[in-house]
Amino acid sequence: MAITKIEGGVTACKGFAASGISAGIKKNGKPDLGLLVSQVRCAAAATFTTNRLKGASLLIGQEHLHDHHAQAVVVNSGNANACTGERGLLDAQEMCRTLARLHNIPASDVIPSSTGVIGVYLPLPVVRKGIETAYAQLSVDGGRQFTQAIMTTDTRAKESAYKIVADGHEVHLGGCIKGAGMIHPNMATMLCFLTTDARIDPETLQTWLREAVNNTFNRCTVDGDTSCCDTVLILSNGLSCGEMIGDDLHALGREFKQALHAVCWDLAREMIRDGEGVKRTCRILIRGAKSESAAQAIAKSIAISPLVKTAIAGCDPNWGRILNAAGYSGADFDASRVDLWLGSVRVLDGGVPADYQEADAARVFQQDEYEITLDLHAGNAEGWYYTCDLTHDYIDINADYRT
Repeated sequence: MAITKIEGGVTACKGFAASGISAGIKKNGKPDLGLLVSQVRCAAAATFTTNRLKGASLLIGQEHLHDHHAQAVVVNSGNANACTGERGLLDAQEMCRTLARLHNIPASDVIPSSTGVIGVYLPLPVVRKGIETAYAQLSVDGGRQFTQAIMTTDTRAKESAYKIVADGHEVHLGGCIKGAGMIHPNMATMLCFLTTDARIDPETLQTWLREAVNNTFNRCTVDGDTSCCDTVLILSNGLSCGEMIGDDLHALGREFKQALHAVCWDLAREMIRDGEGVKRTCRILIRGAKSESAAQAIAKSIAISPLVKTAIAGCDPNWGRILNAAGYSGADFDASRVDLWLGSVRVLDGGVPADYQEADAARVFQQDEYEITLDLHAGNAEGWYYTCDLTHDYIDINADYRT
C-alpha cells in the first residue's frame, strides 16, 4: 500500500483531457477559457459557496449535478457571470450546449464555471468561438494550460496529483486550483477541479469530498471575503479500477480518502501562499479548548483579524492583538489561564507576560511561515486556521483590479 506524489494536475488520471486558451475575454490577452473532458461519464460531487449571492454559471452547475454525474467542464476567467440575471443563466446554458455538441454528450453533463469581475455580461460570441478553438486543442497533457486559463490574480499555476496503490489496484487523483484574493472559508474566489480514474459511488464521493473541503479549504483565509462563484468539483471516471470504492473499510478506500485530503491540502496551502500580496503565511493552532467548535471560532477570529494580519506583514510580534482577537471570538475561555507561543517562543504564561526575549519573537515573525499556538487549558479540543499577512500590495492589486 502506498500513496505517492506524482507530476501533473487534472490530466494525471486516465481518460481525461484538457486545454486552455486566450479566447479574448480578458483585456490583457492572457488565457481565459479552459476545457476539461472525460472519455466516459463520471460520478461527480461538489461543494459550492455559502454566499447568498451566487453566479449564474454556478447555479447552472448545481442544476446539472442533481443526478450526481457529469462528463465535462467549461470555465472562463475574467468575468464572474454574476448579477447578470436571466441573461447570465442563458449564457451559462449556451456554454454547456456548445461544448456538449462538440463532445457529443447531453448539455446537462457539462458543468460551467466563471470567475472574475461581477456584474458584467459574458461576451457570448467570443466565448462560443473560444470553446470551439479550445476543444480542438484538447490534450492528455493539457492540464497545465487548463490551470493557467482559469487564473485571475494568481501569479502561478497550482496543481497536485497522487498515485494510490492498494489491494492490487493502482488509481490516480489529480487537481488544480485558482484563487488569490476574495479567499475565506465556506469557501474561498476559488475554483478547484479534481479528477480521479478510481471508481467511486457518488454518495461516498460527496461525503469524502465534503470532509476534505472542511478540513482544508474551509480552514484557510486570505482576506475574509467569500466569493459568489466558489466551487470544488471532483469527477470520477473509473477507468483505472474495476472495483467500486464504496467505503473506507478496505485499504483502497482508506488510501484514496487520505490522498484526497492530501491533494486538497496541497492546493489550499499553495492558494494561500499565492494570495494577493502575500509574503508570509501562518498556522493558528488552538489547544485545550472546551470543544472543537470553540477552538475553530478562536482560530478563525485570530486568522481574519486585520490587526493580526498587519502585524504578520510588519514582522511585529505584537501578541496582544492575538489575544484580543481570541477574546472577541465569542468562545468561552478564561484569559487568566492561557499560554501563547510564537513559534517555539513562549510569550504568555498563565495569562501574563512570560520571560522571553523580544528579539527571539521577532525572528519568528521574520520567517516565511510559522505557527502561533494558543493553549486555553480549558479542555482537550483543538482547532486551526491557515492565514497570511495583509500587505500594501494587497491594497494596490484590489484598488486597480478593474483598471
